[in-house]
Amino acid sequence: MKFDLHMHTSRYSPDSEMDPLVLIRRAQQIGLDGVVITEHDWLWTEAELEVLRSLAPGLVVLAGIEVSAREGHFLAYGVQDPFAVPRGIGVVALCKEVHRQGGAVVAAHPFRWGQPFADILQREQPELDGLELMTSNMDADCRRRAAEIKRGRPLAGLGSSDAHREEVLGFCYTDFDAQIRNSRDLVEAIRGRRAVAYEGQTERIAG
Repeated sequence: MKFDLHMHTSRYSPDSEMDPLVLIRRAQQIGLDGVVITEHDWLWTEAELEVLRSLAPGLVVLAGIEVSAREGHFLAYGVQDPFAVPRGIGVVALCKEVHRQGGAVVAAHPFRWGQPFADILQREQPELDGLELMTSNMDADCRRRAAEIKRGRPLAGLGSSDAHREEVLGFCYTDFDAQIRNSRDLVEAIRGRRAVAYEGQTERIAG
């Protein structure tokens, strides 16, 4: 199943220009099977997600959080209590809390903006479940260094758009060798590393 796992909407992320209704329409147009909305330090409620699902039959619509941790940005999936993972939390505490809630933690665009990601891994030893190998805003060097990290650790390697505009949605994506219907399925697929990251113009996703 083809998923874009990292995106922001104008509803809860001030830096995004993408309306949620535009998001789901675009996701269907380009052939994605599912999307995971990951606002900055904010989690959509199930009631809000149900409205989007009702407008996009066949599209799996889930939510996670892009947590602004002390060491950088990390994607938290399967979170039940967003208030337990506040902005500024340390990555070690973040991983422990998300795992306590039954979720998974993925490093968002590692090495971007000069983040010393390798040093963070060595110093903090966070129990991450995966890392993004490619996004629309990771340059070639960031992608190369992320791939090197993955080769040395048992982590899921994911592709996401980090879209803030509709034309970026699906630019990078993850193809899961698993049936994903809900957040629990997503967490299990990430933890089981049943994922392959892909890059390409959105028009190439369908098919």
